[in-house]
Amino acid sequence: MASDYVRVADTETRLVSVVHAVAVVVAAFLMGGLVLAFVADAALGAAGIGRDSTVYYVTLFAAQFTGFGVVVVGYLALRDQWDLFEVSVPSLKDLAWVVAGFLGILGTAAGIGWVVSQLGTQTAQNEVVEIGQTNPDLYLYMIPIALLFVGPAEELVFRGVVQGLLRRAYGVVPAVLATSVFFGVAHIFALTGSGKVTYMAIAAAMGLILGALYERTENIVVPALVHGGWNAFLFLGLWATSAASV
Repeated sequence: MASDYVRVADTETRLVSVVHAVAVVVAAFLMGGLVLAFVADAALGAAGIGRDSTVYYVTLFAAQFTGFGVVVVGYLALRDQWDLFEVSVPSLKDLAWVVAGFLGILGTAAGIGWVVSQLGTQTAQNEVVEIGQTNPDLYLYMIPIALLFVGPAEELVFRGVVQGLLRRAYGVVPAVLATSVFFGVAHIFALTGSGKVTYMAIAAAMGLILGALYERTENIVVPALVHGGWNAFLFLGLWATSAASV
């Protein structure tokens, strides 16, 4: 691994890494949540597709996360930092880490869920979960969206650019920890209801696992597969629960 576990770069490098990390996250949400979402909304409206249809929501979510990818590619090109993170076809060992990471998140989610239930606190919901309650078929459509858009896009931003920048300035351990906090807090934009802090804590814990997976494998595809697979698993469970209650 090229970086030390903990390091202290010069002041300029440390400052630039933090400013750029925050800027990339903000730009990703602006590009995906505003610019491309607006374009998709206009295009769907022109095609006569209503805002209450499944196609509308699926297209909107795909556009939002495409925006993440656009920002990442744009940043890497502008800064000429294509070596900020590694991408390769997963090996058998990488795939084993994908399975281990998925099981790790499953166990962590179960453990945190038990603690939350014992404390009697609530957990906020992602907006897509709320939308799907009135349109359960959306959950099925969100499975490929999670695998092809959500997982890869969020991992490119957080484990790719953000963690990569912070690693160069502070080392592996601080980078993983700080990126996980970024990742958890960023989810507040997609939450509804009370218990947002609890949800963000769960997301941050998931971020720790994803960050560690990248550092272990040095392949962004690994956390992307775990992230997308986990979200797809959740959507499948939501759909099954909705179907069983009909």
